[in-house]
Amino acid sequence: MSQALIQLLVLAGIAVFLILRLKSVLGTREGFEKPPTPVAPERTADRPDFEVIEGGPDRDITDHATEGSDDAEALAKMKGVDPSFSVTEFLGGARGAYEMILMAFERGELDEIKDFLSDEVYESFADVVKMREDQGLTVSATFVGIRETAFKSAQFDDVTTEGEITVRFVGELTSAVRDASGEIVEGSEKEIKRQKDTWTFARVMNSDDPNWQLVATGE
Repeated sequence: MSQALIQLLVLAGIAVFLILRLKSVLGTREGFEKPPTPVAPERTADRPDFEVIEGGPDRDITDHATEGSDDAEALAKMKGVDPSFSVTEFLGGARGAYEMILMAFERGELDEIKDFLSDEVYESFADVVKMREDQGLTVSATFVGIRETAFKSAQFDDVTTEGEITVRFVGELTSAVRDASGEIVEGSEKEIKRQKDTWTFARVMNSDDPNWQLVATGE
């Protein structure tokens, strides 16, 4: 067997291992996607803005969680502890955090997002970054956009006043893994891939720190 063929097989093995490791840490990446077709904003004529009548449903909650559900109750308790908390505003912030954290991970620049990660998530991310470095692999990635940001579930701890909100994201990006010689061994810098993640964010609602931390990742 030639030396070149042996090197090719080794690189292929590394790429397969990296893909499996990324899936366990972040989520799933589907096949190449065409650039999204612009979609016209949804009509809101049937849902006019109005003030919530005292004693009526909180639309900031019921727009995302079923009224009377455990999720809705957890969100209401979060608001009870922190009246400035808004589910809609949280989801907007989570959308921005998703891009920031995902791209920092792809670049291996974890210091800039450490404050937004729990110790467990940070260590998991750091293990993958170190594995790339040990193998002489580098990642070049470009964030294209987010197709979906959706509330999934919520929990609230009455004792610690910690709230947890789980959000599903569907993002699009280009990502290419290069070996030490600069050759692409996985992915593409031109083709768009769809990335699916389910992330859980947590915060002690009566804390002076307004930041939420990413405490769990998955598909």
